[in-house]
Amino acid sequence: MAKKGGPPKTYKTFIKRYPALGRAWEAMREAETRGPVDEKTRRLIKLGIALGGMKEGAVHSGVRKAVEAGASRAEIEQVVALAASTLGLPSTVAVYSWVLEQLGDS
Repeated sequence: MAKKGGPPKTYKTFIKRYPALGRAWEAMREAETRGPVDEKTRRLIKLGIALGGMKEGAVHSGVRKAVEAGASRAEIEQVVALAASTLGLPSTVAVYSWVLEQLGDS
């Protein structure tokens, strides 16, 4: 399944260099938890947004965090399939490759 180990080293280095941005980021993340949507669903929604934005790093992170929140492989793959009609097939295949990298299939 997805790789574990927390944030990437570059993220940690960036936050160490810019602690105010790190605090602002954590405040946004905390604000995301307010509302009726449970953690796993939030993670799947955010993964869908990352897919739509074609943001490779966010897709990698989104898969890891969705798995940590209890999302199954089938749920993650359904999010990719749902994106296909909006992204088109070539883009969907590209983002699917990023998902597979995190699920250990690359």
